[in-house]
Amino acid sequence: MAGKRDPAEPPEADTRIAPDPFAAVLPAIAALGTISSIATINWAARERTADRMRPKRKAVTALRELETCCLHLSEIFRRFQRNPKLFAGAGAQGASPLKFGVHGPRVGPEAAKLYQQAINDVASMLVLASQSAFEVMCAVEDGTVEAPEEIFFGFGECQDRLNQLIQNRATLKVSVDTGAEVAERLAGLVRELKKYRTD
Repeated sequence: MAGKRDPAEPPEADTRIAPDPFAAVLPAIAALGTISSIATINWAARERTADRMRPKRKAVTALRELETCCLHLSEIFRRFQRNPKLFAGAGAQGASPLKFGVHGPRVGPEAAKLYQQAINDVASMLVLASQSAFEVMCAVEDGTVEAPEEIFFGFGECQDRLNQLIQNRATLKVSVDTGAEVAERLAGLVRELKKYRTD
């Protein structure tokens, strides 16, 4: 005799295999990596040249956008955590390392919508993070933001934590939990950077 179906689960006929959660989590981690790359400007900055690319926005705007991006990414990672079956490798796949093709669960229409919304949100944050981080790095290089080294070390620590996820082939759950922590830390670091504007 077949076991009773959990009423919270959609009927089998209404389910589909969800696209790979790694496809949502990996670009969210990449967005955090883009922001944490601000660490490198403290050591890689060179003398300004006349033909260098100039940011389109003022430092205050780029920093505000970057902080907003961090806060949105933090919320995205919290959403991943609230939906572990869909995004955090709950169940048998929980111990599997970051790998395409092993985490896709069966989901109903609501979970499918949630997945697509997460993909849209992550994609927009990846674009915003890369643009804003670049402009903040330009502001540091141009002297519009003059922050102490400790802040750049903070960005570097975030970068190290993200690199360890890749190097250690972390599980999806560990990646999501680490991403949530790093997003919070980066938001704080960007807030600190805002205090050191010179414009």
